Amino acid sequence: MGTMSRLRPVTAEAPVESRAAAVEQLLDDKGMEATAFVDDFAAHADAHWVSRNGAGVVARAWVDPAYRARLLANGRDAVMELGLTMPPHHRQLVVLENTPSLHNVIVCTLCSCTAFTIIGLAPDWYKDLEYRARVVRQSRTVLREMGLDLPPGIDIKVWDTTADTRYMVLPVRPEGTEGLSEAELAALVTQDALIGVARL
Repeated sequence: MGTMSRLRPVTAEAPVESRAAAVEQLLDDKGMEATAFVDDFAAHADAHWVSRNGAGVVARAWVDPAYRARLLANGRDAVMELGLTMPPHHRQLVVLENTPSLHNVIVCTLCSCTAFTIIGLAPDWYKDLEYRARVVRQSRTVLREMGLDLPPGIDIKVWDTTADTRYMVLPVRPEGTEGLSEAELAALVTQDALIGVARL
C-alpha cells in the first residue's frame, strides 16, 4: 500500500500538436525564432515537395523513350535532369514500371518514408499503421478497400522503403492520350498513382 501511494497519478498526455507548440514557444522565448523557421519550412514544403514533380517525370517518360530508359536505370539521376532534387540520404530512387499484367505499390513499414521531393509529402493514410501492416500481407484486399479492384490476372508487387532507397511508381499511360501534350499528360497523374494505390 505504501509503494502504491508513492506512484504518480495517471494523467492524460497532451496531443502532439500541443506539445510541439509548447516546444516552439519555449524556443521563441529563448530568441531562437522557431516559429519563423517552422513557417518558412512549411511554406517551402507546400511549394516544392508536391506530387506534380513526379507527375512531370511520368509525363516525360511517357513521351520520351530514351528518358524512360534512363529513369528506369537510375531514377535519382534522371529526375535531376529535370531540375528536381533529392536529399543526400535518398541515395537511390527506384522507379517501378507498371504494365498491363503487373502493378507495383509502395509502403514504408517502419514509418512513413517517401521520395517526398518527387511524389510529395506522405498522405495521412500512408502513415497509418493499418496500411503499413496490411498492404504487405493483404495487398489485393487493401487496394480493393482503397478503390482499386485489380483482376486476378494482374500480379501485385509491394516495395518497402529502406533507409537510403526511395520508390516511385511509373503508371501505365492511359489509352486515348496520344494527342495530349506533356503538360496535359502530367495533369492526369495523381499522387495515389505514384504510390501505387491507383491506376490511371
